Amino acid sequence: MLTGLLCALGAGLMWGLVFIAPLMLADYPGIMLSFGRYAAFGLIALVPALLDRQRIATLSKADWRAALKLSLVGNLLYYAALATAIQLADAPLPTMLIGTLPVVISVCSNWSAGHGAESVAWRLLAPSLLIILVGILCVNGAELAQLKLAAGHTRSLSDYALGCVIALGGVAAWTWYPIVNARYLKANPHISPSTWATAQGLATLPLALTGLLGYGIYLKLSGGAYAFPFGPRPLQFIGLMLLIGLSASWLGTLLWNKASQHLPTALLAQLIVFETLSALLYAFIFRGTLPGMQVLAGIVLLCLGVVFGVRTFQHQIP
Repeated sequence: MLTGLLCALGAGLMWGLVFIAPLMLADYPGIMLSFGRYAAFGLIALVPALLDRQRIATLSKADWRAALKLSLVGNLLYYAALATAIQLADAPLPTMLIGTLPVVISVCSNWSAGHGAESVAWRLLAPSLLIILVGILCVNGAELAQLKLAAGHTRSLSDYALGCVIALGGVAAWTWYPIVNARYLKANPHISPSTWATAQGLATLPLALTGLLGYGIYLKLSGGAYAFPFGPRPLQFIGLMLLIGLSASWLGTLLWNKASQHLPTALLAQLIVFETLSALLYAFIFRGTLPGMQVLAGIVLLCLGVVFGVRTFQHQIP
């Protein structure tokens, strides 16, 4: 259990970095950040693939089809939605909408498990989920109030609303991903977490390169202003894409795969709050401000929700 918790924490710390990239590269389209990140992920995955080529060669066609589907939905579609939402609505609110994932995934996972080994009684699951949900609402309420009071705010209400809608699309994509990914790993214990992370990176590469090519053609035909492919600040763009491609994509996926093998999916889902908390920390550091009391109260509730969730599932984990 401790191994699973530490791996989930490490994955959350890595994934929190991706919420800052759209703010650091605000003049880049969200779709370019997604394609750039995952092209970097795929290129970086070539190195461990070479070192792990014997185990990579044992993956079946079914394994590669699963990796391709997981990469498309959980990587490209999810991050394109997230990056676009952050640019439209700023980091904290999309962060906290994505932060509903612990509740949404736990409910979906527990519901789909039926009466299986991973299922838990709703009366036991409800307290931790309720605490996490209240924490999310606390932070969301604070961010909405800040938006209304901010003088000269550059984001219109329509942009803010559109960002929220797109963030909800990201929630849907990443609700599907961890449930399917965890169950595939548990059904195929011969696949190591590192091999599966590398396989997803390799599956992502052709998708990302195809997306980059398609977007470049679209810009050419439509006369878009974006300086394809590396934009107005190529060194910053390439450096940041390589950083999050290595840390958030490959290492984060490896740690999450490891956690998926050790913890029930409904508990694992609640541990996504580590990503939310990390993203909030990085966002406030980037802003150069401290969170208010309401945000701090929400953060405390999120942490308490995790503690309750761990205690709920403790009897199920060897």
